[in-house]
Amino acid sequence: TPKARVVERIGRADEPRSISLISIAEHQIPFQFSPAALAQAKEAGPATLGKRTDLRQVPLVTIDGDDARDFDDAVFAEPDTDPKNEGGWRLLVAIADVAHYVRPGDALDKTARERGNSAYFPDRVVPMLPEELSNGWCSLKPNEDRPCMAVEIVIDAKGDKLRHRFLRGLMRSQARLTYEQVQEAHDGRPNDLTRPLVEPILKPLYGAFRALLKAREARGTLDLDIPERRVFLGEDGHIERIVPRSRLDSHRLIEEFMIAANVAAAEALEKRRQPCMYRVHDRPDPVRVEALRQFIEGLGFKLARGQVIRPKHFTRLLDQARGTPYEAMIHTLTLRSQMPAVYSPENLGHFGLALQRYAHFTSPIRRYSDLLVHRALISAYGFGEDGLPGDAAATFEATGQHISATERRAAAAERDAIDRY
Repeated sequence: TPKARVVERIGRADEPRSISLISIAEHQIPFQFSPAALAQAKEAGPATLGKRTDLRQVPLVTIDGDDARDFDDAVFAEPDTDPKNEGGWRLLVAIADVAHYVRPGDALDKTARERGNSAYFPDRVVPMLPEELSNGWCSLKPNEDRPCMAVEIVIDAKGDKLRHRFLRGLMRSQARLTYEQVQEAHDGRPNDLTRPLVEPILKPLYGAFRALLKAREARGTLDLDIPERRVFLGEDGHIERIVPRSRLDSHRLIEEFMIAANVAAAEALEKRRQPCMYRVHDRPDPVRVEALRQFIEGLGFKLARGQVIRPKHFTRLLDQARGTPYEAMIHTLTLRSQMPAVYSPENLGHFGLALQRYAHFTSPIRRYSDLLVHRALISAYGFGEDGLPGDAAATFEATGQHISATERRAAAAERDAIDRY
């Protein structure tokens, strides 16, 4: 007869506090750091200016969810003063310099690679890095000096990029803002924190965002709007309410700034012949597309036939379905017809975003892929000795497959927990 041994009691299966723990255990997500990794994180301290670019006078701000604990990206925009670029903008996207604290092959690097990414649950986070870094030295807290990797991007009035340059700097965030605060202030209802920021900081951010949106619309991207659910728990751990996560212009603003930075990172690494961990999204499988087409024709909808399928063709279908009883179903079927986005050193482009090259650069606290891109940029620009090891390219294929799998694992665990709630 089979025998079992109880190794840990998580709690009652019907207790809300147990739900995330059950999901973490079921999907075998590592949640304990090695003593060596914890010791290394505890020893971390502030970075000095040294050879870094001093960005502390630039009024960068972080904009995140009200429940965010780690702030790894900050943004700034101003009108371009070059008379040849009328209506253009200068953007600065600054990202926490995790590569300064996590070196190739050290204890923190090993645990970060094993986890691949952070996993987020309604009542807890399983972070990729210990809290001393993720919520401490790598979190761009307001009015504190923090090391960063940054990219300055100049765009024209149509949102097309004219040029970019990467910097390794020291920054000082002016404010920690939430999406809701920023949107309220933009809509004419600022609070005490955002009132002095509206003219000098927020208006230029929205101006640059509108230009980036023009470029996005001209490319014709696939805009799938699958509503996320957010679970609110009371102090006793029981569910207070479950509501759809809001989707504001302030969310889209940060999204567009991050996409612009990610494209610049992929282009820079390609140009300088460095290994790059691309974020690739291949063209959809023609067999799945044909099955989708036949199914929706029975409902009275059309999908372009006999031509190279582009993201805008799917977006047109979603527009047709909007407001009909079939809207949610057609969104889901369109999503299922797509290939999954994965990490790979081989560039296949990003179909959904209609981009030729794309890499994740903006979240190295919570994604190992971004840390690899940071290291490659450090090597590409000679920013220090903590870039990629000489043999890194040989391991990128296996690492890409591994972190694509850890991403799927975390997404499945998060989804299962939300479904249980």
